[in-house]
Amino acid sequence: MTFANVGTLGTKPGKRDEVVAILTRRNPQLGEAGCLLYEVGVNDDEPDTVFVAELWTSAEAHRASLQLDSVRAAIAEAMPLLSGEMGGRQFSVVGSPLRD
Repeated sequence: MTFANVGTLGTKPGKRDEVVAILTRRNPQLGEAGCLLYEVGVNDDEPDTVFVAELWTSAEAHRASLQLDSVRAAIAEAMPLLSGEMGGRQFSVVGSPLRD
């Protein structure tokens, strides 16, 4: 069953764009690991927040991706820029009106 992770990352003031740059770097390993969608967004009403929507082949694929060297390096680079405020939800996708 497809797994979704939708969340927010709080950034230190003025660091949002740096975090976005880290999260949007091309990384083919994510697709190879089972990532179907990884979208990063911003909302000017929340200038110190980054929004992330992920879709994975499974929760296990998502967990395993956190062990990839490229993902671990991106996390280590982004951590000093984050405020520690994080939120979100994870869920199993049961369907979509866009596909069978």
